[in-house]
Amino acid sequence: MAVPPVAAARPHVRRHHGHDVEDRYEWLRAKEDADVVAHLEAENAYTEGRTAHLEALRSRIFDEIKGRTLETDLSVPVRRGDWWYYGRTVEGKQYGIQCRAPLASPDDWTPPELSADVEVPGEQILLDGNVEAEGHEFFSLGSFEVSLDGTRMLYGVDVAGDERYTIRVRDLTTGAPLPDEIPDTFAGASFSPDGRFIVYTTVDDAWRPDTVWLHELGTAVSDDAKLFHEPDERYWVGAGFTRSDRYLVIGLGSSITSEEWILDADDLRAQPRVVWPRREGVEYESEHAVIDGQDVLLILHNDGALDFELVQVAADDPQGERRVVIPHRAGERLLGVSTFRDWGVVGYRRGGLPRLGMLDYASGRVDEISFDEPLYTVGSGGNAEWAPPVLRLSYGSFITPGTVYDYEVATGELHLRKRQPVLGGYDPEEYAQARVWAPAADGTGIPVSLVWKRSFGEAGSAPRPVHLYGYGSYEHSIEPGFSVARLSELDRGVIFAVAHVRGGGEMGRQWYEEGKLLRKRNTFTDFVDCARHLVAEGYTTPDRLVAEGGSAGGLLMGAVANLAPELFAGILADVPFVDALTTILDPSLPLTVIEWDEWGDPLHNPEVYEYMRSYTPYENVRDGVAYPRILAVTSLNDTRVLYVEPAKWVARLREAGVDALLKCEMVAGHGGVSGRYNAWRERAFELAWLLDVLGLADA
Repeated sequence: MAVPPVAAARPHVRRHHGHDVEDRYEWLRAKEDADVVAHLEAENAYTEGRTAHLEALRSRIFDEIKGRTLETDLSVPVRRGDWWYYGRTVEGKQYGIQCRAPLASPDDWTPPELSADVEVPGEQILLDGNVEAEGHEFFSLGSFEVSLDGTRMLYGVDVAGDERYTIRVRDLTTGAPLPDEIPDTFAGASFSPDGRFIVYTTVDDAWRPDTVWLHELGTAVSDDAKLFHEPDERYWVGAGFTRSDRYLVIGLGSSITSEEWILDADDLRAQPRVVWPRREGVEYESEHAVIDGQDVLLILHNDGALDFELVQVAADDPQGERRVVIPHRAGERLLGVSTFRDWGVVGYRRGGLPRLGMLDYASGRVDEISFDEPLYTVGSGGNAEWAPPVLRLSYGSFITPGTVYDYEVATGELHLRKRQPVLGGYDPEEYAQARVWAPAADGTGIPVSLVWKRSFGEAGSAPRPVHLYGYGSYEHSIEPGFSVARLSELDRGVIFAVAHVRGGGEMGRQWYEEGKLLRKRNTFTDFVDCARHLVAEGYTTPDRLVAEGGSAGGLLMGAVANLAPELFAGILADVPFVDALTTILDPSLPLTVIEWDEWGDPLHNPEVYEYMRSYTPYENVRDGVAYPRILAVTSLNDTRVLYVEPAKWVARLREAGVDALLKCEMVAGHGGVSGRYNAWRERAFELAWLLDVLGLADA
């Protein structure tokens, strides 16, 4: 298609606080309307036609991603009960295969070194995602768990992309399905420790997880017991068992307030008891531990502690005396604590990087696990057992592929279990990473992380193409992790950069507070200031600078396009939240009321309304301004950021004369398409467009 589709302008007025907004493209919200579907299909056809010249480049990038990936591979086994659990991927297959193999002995804590071409003794295939996905264009697992005794498996499947999962159960001794089937659940179901029950959550009409249920295996779903219901529309609800299997914890929270209720795991039909009654603005989470023979809860909280502190309370009297275990330290954000029988592990952020420290219960001392790269990401995971001698952790950086270690607690040794293989002769010494600081307009230093290939020269020695990424919401931090797909950019001379703008969590809780509600514009101006710094310091020029962000980061992209279009050659917006004010004004839409703690409540507060109106991208598109090229990618079944937002935005941009493209996946969700090959093709499409904007389509 040589001519872009033009959305019809249909009268629609939004009225709030004495202000009328004419929204000519609101009709695109009618998802089932034939005219809407036809318009989205026309947008897809136009985008395909406009990018047809990049087909060869897309194929090359896809082949590069595929060629660097060990397609037939196995994960590092995780011990649980009498089994080692691990996943397989097989060349040519879209989805993973879940497997297990028996322990060699009860004292076996060293995971077997698995090889794709060597048979694993006693291996059982638990779930083959490729089999389960047959006949479906989309497939996603939202729950997967094996009972503690190893005899049953539950799994939750979504085949539409709308994040509503059907739970099914399988008898692992016979391989036969059990009659228990629970439709329309949220992600994260789990077995009770005795294997008799399944605990799961369901959502309300606004897609908010609001109710926790107890299903007894072998009984009708209609007889399931309601364990907990939260009527307040600001709160999400979830549930899970402690690692000790002693308690079921029901957690609920908004962006600024949380509350927990606990139940003894051996008496799940009892009434839950509250840990700390909710108080507006107080967040906390608890972990069960046994210290000096007593059941205690270690509670991480921000009551009078901006960056959180850790306290210990009696499990049978959690509202009683608090003993401080780790005091509040300004600027050192405590992120979480995981408890084991003999010790704990604490996650925190310092200097813009995540850290892990071992917690000694007796002294309260925290010994940090150190790493020698200037930029990295680290976290604990895959630790299912209550009393292990080792801690499983994951590590990586911009140049170090994802790595799995076991940390031996008694000796402090790190045992390398696996490093993500990168085929084709990848050498991390050929790449470099660094962090620079960009001055914001108010004098705040904004960290910017960079990675590049050394053969093109040092970053900043001469202007180079730059791909600048940003997010900046929900206290979510963008970590310096490894990406195989990113190598296709770096090997063509692109510098990849992350602007760690306010609204994220990279520099502590205050960093987040300064980029939300009525200070949200800091997020956008920080990103613009980072871009200006990279230009001013000679890293790049505006005609060689492309920006990218997704979801709330897509809002960031729309905002900076309006604020400083002259700074960018192109903007890639994935599932972008660009019609933010319309969405946040409508409490009937998915998740809106929950979002008021993050963005403010424009429905009832005129000040918030005017503030959001000043930055929401769709309403602030400027006529007669030279915008960069824009590509918006969305999914028809996305329940978090509805497809209508980028559809309306692109229609408005095109009306203003902007070269804007829309790509709408007709069967996908918020995370895009399912299946690894489909995901690689999707990323190849985006990177080919990005390289074309940067003038590197022939590189």
